[in-house]
Amino acid sequence: MKKQFSILLLAAALLSACNAPQFQTTKQSDVNRLTKSASFKMPKVDVPSFPNRTFNVLDYGADPTGVVLSTEAIQQAIDECTELGGGTVIIPEGIYTTAPITLKSNVRLYTEKNCFVVFSHDLDLYEIYDEWFEGIPTKRCTSPLNARDAENIAITGHGTFNGNGDWWRPLKKSKMAPGQWKKHLKEKGGIVDNDIWYPDSASLLAQSYCLDQNVPVIEDDSLWQVVKSFLRPVMLHFVGCKGILLEGVTFENSPAWNLHPMCCENLILRDLNVRNPWYSQNGDGVDIESCKNVVISHCSFDVGDDAICMKSGKDKPGRDRGIPTENVVVDDCVVYHGHGGFVCGSEMSGGIKNVQVSNNLYIGTDVGLRFKSTRGRGGVVENIYIRDVNMVNIPNEGLLFDLFYGGKGAGEETEEELAARMNAEAPQVSEETPAFRNIVIEDVKGTNIKRAIYFNGLPEMKIQNVTLRNITMSAVEGALFRQTDGLIIENVHIQAEKGEAFSLAPTVENVKIN
Repeated sequence: MKKQFSILLLAAALLSACNAPQFQTTKQSDVNRLTKSASFKMPKVDVPSFPNRTFNVLDYGADPTGVVLSTEAIQQAIDECTELGGGTVIIPEGIYTTAPITLKSNVRLYTEKNCFVVFSHDLDLYEIYDEWFEGIPTKRCTSPLNARDAENIAITGHGTFNGNGDWWRPLKKSKMAPGQWKKHLKEKGGIVDNDIWYPDSASLLAQSYCLDQNVPVIEDDSLWQVVKSFLRPVMLHFVGCKGILLEGVTFENSPAWNLHPMCCENLILRDLNVRNPWYSQNGDGVDIESCKNVVISHCSFDVGDDAICMKSGKDKPGRDRGIPTENVVVDDCVVYHGHGGFVCGSEMSGGIKNVQVSNNLYIGTDVGLRFKSTRGRGGVVENIYIRDVNMVNIPNEGLLFDLFYGGKGAGEETEEELAARMNAEAPQVSEETPAFRNIVIEDVKGTNIKRAIYFNGLPEMKIQNVTLRNITMSAVEGALFRQTDGLIIENVHIQAEKGEAFSLAPTVENVKIN
């Protein structure tokens, strides 16, 4: 009898263990496999671990119906968790409306299945801070998910975080069907100017202060509060953090960029769904800015701007910061809509180096592989290795190097606008001159592409030492190379419906074709 009782206890314990929630599934061995496969010496990236201690937000008064703000309850659970040495904060199944949440050291935020966390669009809940946006210092509203100088943090599980971005973002009438446009105006109110919807007149006013496209220059501090609705936050903004895991969840409908780690170390993104409406202004997927030791794997992106993007600051502020993005592995990701599948730039003034991209699929992405910058940036992009990429239904270039980038999405700029910049007098090489060099792209397949390849370097600093190997593409137009030095083309086959498969401008030097 005693033996049978022991067996029953053991069976009950095993059943309980099987039914216990798995707060994360990322294994150290999976991360090690990817870092060891890098084409450069990649440091080990440790998977964060947390004490076996849980804090359920319902115990702190969170409302799972979404009617009442749950900010205080969620933040209190996080604060108590970190004060007691760390653990897991659980957000159970349900709907939760909240203001911005600050993640702190040694805390894993875990969302159960059928959990939906939506961030309020009430401007009064968002403070204005000194921040960086699009690579330069400015002021922005608090990011819905934020952390600063935290260590050993994670967001995992199965839930969805929604940034309510359609209440923040300007919207062009040309990007909507007539019925959608009318419905948006009816539901959101706002103001329309030149066929662009703004959430209020203050957002429209802020445009007049913008020397840059999205960053207002305001000397009177009191005016920042006036134009608050224009200061759209990125959805997730981690600054100066170490040891980060984002796994399993969905991030969607961000006011500006979706995921934006900046100056962080040891970062793992795995099994994420990142999505924004295709028309969302600045609706990037993930922007890795001045970070090092990063692994991105098994993620899906369907967004309104660049999908997987490497950045490091813009112009003089980026050069003065001087922190490159380095040691990055991107593997087994899918991109649907986006201005670019994998992107370097255009804010790359602090440099980008040691990046490997492999086993990616781009479906209907505006551009497949996109490298972009312009005069004034400075910075060096180098040691980039890309292999085993498939792409289909690409409405612009499969592979694009654009060193005359003008701030618009691919296909949105006129030939006259591009020609005006290209015909400008070339300046002397200086710290403001961007450089792209030592890049290997191999084992790429693409079908139904508008233009297979376009290299458009600067005459004062050509694109240098690029190897294209084992590439097969079918496109309306073939490959066009300008201002390139040290180009190696091996086993590259392009089937072009119009014109030549390959066109080399006189400005291309030291070419080897096998």
